[in-house]
Amino acid sequence: MPRQIELTLTRRNVTCTAELLDDLAPRTCEAIWEALPQEGDAFHAKYASNEVYTLVPPFADPPLPLENPTMTPITGDLLYFYFAPGLIPRPDVRAQSQDTGLVDLAIFYGRDNLLISPQLGPIQGCRFGSVTENLEAMVEACDSIWREGFAGERLRWTRVE
Repeated sequence: MPRQIELTLTRRNVTCTAELLDDLAPRTCEAIWEALPQEGDAFHAKYASNEVYTLVPPFADPPLPLENPTMTPITGDLLYFYFAPGLIPRPDVRAQSQDTGLVDLAIFYGRDNLLISPQLGPIQGCRFGSVTENLEAMVEACDSIWREGFAGERLRWTRVE
C-alpha cells in the first residue's frame, strides 16, 4: 500500500489525502516522509498559475537531487523545490533563506501550469505525490486563496499512519 500524507489549509479547514510516488521519486518521498509534519504560511503563486505552496527550512543535507522532474504539473500534483541561498526574491523570506535556502512544498489545483520564473527562467520541480481523496474541496479552497487572498492561511503537511 502506498504511503499517504494529508495536506490541510488550516484557516479554510480543508484537508485532502495524497499518495507518495515512492516508485518515481524514492529519495524525495523518503526525505519528505521523515521530515513530516511541516507547516508554514500558505502562498499563492504569481507566475506558475494554479499553485499553493509553503516555504520551509531545508530538511535534506545535501539537498535532494531532482527526481521525476516536471515543468507542467497538473491538478492534484505535489511538487518539491529546493531554492539555494539567495534565490528566493520574496522580501518577506529573503533573510530566512539567505544562509540555508528554502524548500517549497506545493500543491497544484488546476491544469495548464508552466513553471517559469521571471528571475530564474524555467524551473523544474520534483513530482513526489498525487492527491487521491477530497481533491475537489481542495481545488475550491485553493481557488479561494487566489480570489480572496492568502493572509492568515497556513498549509500543513502530515503523515497518514
